Amino acid sequence: MSALTSMAVDTGLEVVDLFEDASFARRLLHERNVAMQMEGMSRLGHAFVENPDTILQELVNAAVELCGADSSGISIERENKNDAEFYEWVATAGEYAGFLNATLPRSPSACGMCLERGRPQLFRVTQRFFDLMGIEAPTVTDGLLLPWVSGETRGTIWIMAHGRDEAFDGGDLRMMQMLADFAAMGVRQQRQQKLLMEQAVHAAAAGMANELAHRINNPLQSITNIVYLAGAGKEPKDAKTLAEELAEPIQRLSVLAARLLSLPRAANRPK
Repeated sequence: MSALTSMAVDTGLEVVDLFEDASFARRLLHERNVAMQMEGMSRLGHAFVENPDTILQELVNAAVELCGADSSGISIERENKNDAEFYEWVATAGEYAGFLNATLPRSPSACGMCLERGRPQLFRVTQRFFDLMGIEAPTVTDGLLLPWVSGETRGTIWIMAHGRDEAFDGGDLRMMQMLADFAAMGVRQQRQQKLLMEQAVHAAAAGMANELAHRINNPLQSITNIVYLAGAGKEPKDAKTLAEELAEPIQRLSVLAARLLSLPRAANRPK
């Protein structure tokens, strides 16, 4: 029994290196619609320029449409990952659309095998896997899984069929290789945009902190003057009179201090 067959029996996953699968190379299943492909690429290019926040979703939508897939998605290694929640599906389309933001363990994982091998994989998922995960989902009868890397961030992009034993061919693989490159670029662009936004927030917070520091000086000076005059007077003021005079500048000082203390939290709030 081969290691790959053993994996399928034990976990319900079968992951095969596409470059070592001669039967896949012989598949000729689709005629390419060049006009549809060009239209899909045009939409992706538009999303990169006009709506970078939507690019990953546009990629999986395009994968379903251009490859005739039943489902598509993009997984990513989580920043705060652990063995139980190692991968996150950050974009999904088709029958698996409802699994957006789902998390999967480090093992068993088709994504992990794909990233370990660093090459496109053919994969199938039987009911056994979903029973182990404790979820309900259509089984995967044919699927393509491709790795992508963006800096220190890694992930995969995939397409699935849920009933056809041979749904994808070499043309789909070439399309998915291009979409995997787009996924890496999309993640990099989103990370850069997030960094720029965080820098802008911190710069704005620093400017506001400086302004508040100057404004705090006014009520603080008022409090100092009132206390000094009260202490130096020949007839000391009673506590009630002194409290009344101090109430307004203390209230202003309290409001400004609260705003100043809130700035670090505002600057660190996720965007």
